[in-house]
Amino acid sequence: MSVQERKQRERADRERLIVATARELAEQRGWDAVTTRRLAERIEYSQPVLYSHFRGKREIIGAVALQGAAELAAAVRASASGTDAPRERVTALARAYLDFAARNPAAYDALFQLDGGLAFAREDTPEPLKDAFAALLESLGEVAGDGVHPGLFTEVFWAALHGLATLTRAGRLLPEDAAQRVELLVDRLAVV
Repeated sequence: MSVQERKQRERADRERLIVATARELAEQRGWDAVTTRRLAERIEYSQPVLYSHFRGKREIIGAVALQGAAELAAAVRASASGTDAPRERVTALARAYLDFAARNPAAYDALFQLDGGLAFAREDTPEPLKDAFAALLESLGEVAGDGVHPGLFTEVFWAALHGLATLTRAGRLLPEDAAQRVELLVDRLAVV
């Protein structure tokens, strides 16, 4: 391995450490607790080292969002792969999405609540974000119904899931009714 390759590997390792530490800190104490100073202390590098990887917190949030998008896409695909029946696949997708939001609040907030400097629904949208939407579209597009654009249906279903995730996390919905909400959503929106 050349010196250049070793330096590139070390740089990539440092970047992963910064992102993982930021996410861990956000999971423990919220995104307000994530500062470059605190991150530098936790990873035992100077603030200038952090700035050599990310221009600031916004870019770190964006990196966590991209990581979260990849994880969300994998979770959705894994949940939907367990059955060939459209209704069960959509129900599993909805549960996986809501479970992801509940288990990964920092990543979910980085994706959908905070400004990570990422473009959504545009040509320059980063691939992990496009792939997360594609993972939803793969199962939801087939249950959109006649005359309904699959992408538009996926956006509406996703918006409903996001609303449920956000309201549940905020304590605005009773947790014991979560399964009924998913069933109602699938029954009323999906043509299965």
